[in-house]
Amino acid sequence: MNKKTFILENTSPLACLNIPSIKLYQADEVHKLWHMTEAEMGKIDLPPPFWAFPWAGGEALALYILENPEIVRGKKVLDFASGSGLVGIAAKQAGALSVLSNDIDAFACEAIRLNARLNNVSVTIENDNLVNKGGALQNAFDVILAGDVFYDKIMSETVIDWFQHFDPSKTVILVGDPARAYLPVKLLERKATFKLRVSKAIEDNDCKQVTIWQITKCQSGK
Repeated sequence: MNKKTFILENTSPLACLNIPSIKLYQADEVHKLWHMTEAEMGKIDLPPPFWAFPWAGGEALALYILENPEIVRGKKVLDFASGSGLVGIAAKQAGALSVLSNDIDAFACEAIRLNARLNNVSVTIENDNLVNKGGALQNAFDVILAGDVFYDKIMSETVIDWFQHFDPSKTVILVGDPARAYLPVKLLERKATFKLRVSKAIEDNDCKQVTIWQITKCQSGK
């Protein structure tokens, strides 16, 4: 079974809880789909199916962009660690000149393709680890959007190190985060806060307070 067929057979097109104008192919339960993905691929220890749900940080970031379209209008946007593609879809709806939706998970890239089509927008999709490119992309984007990327210590440190390659006066970097454990607050400026309904299938509560932050500082010694 190819990835497109797998996604279509194991998810349903549902409206996002807090942005009903955007629909995504969503699963009912994360662990069941995770095991099914591993069985389909014949592998174990695959990454969780982040692509199958609108996570709180991403949904808040999408809301923020839709409410403040001037941030992305006419600009080149990177939706980093895109997952379902929700944030990139919102950026395109808000008038972005171009959107690159990036994820290292091949299933996510197929989900992004399906979700973009479902919402009648066009994005470019890249299945690659952009962090490995170091500073090669430092002038490639006007805006970088990242939802829920600070859930893991190694991931957080790696992403923050990569963000340091970008000049904040030339590239706006915005993140959406519901107070994950490894959020680097000292490098950030608060822009907005949302109280969102969330799915208990993927969160520990049915409501989350999510903050939009802008990267404004380099780490000490950078």
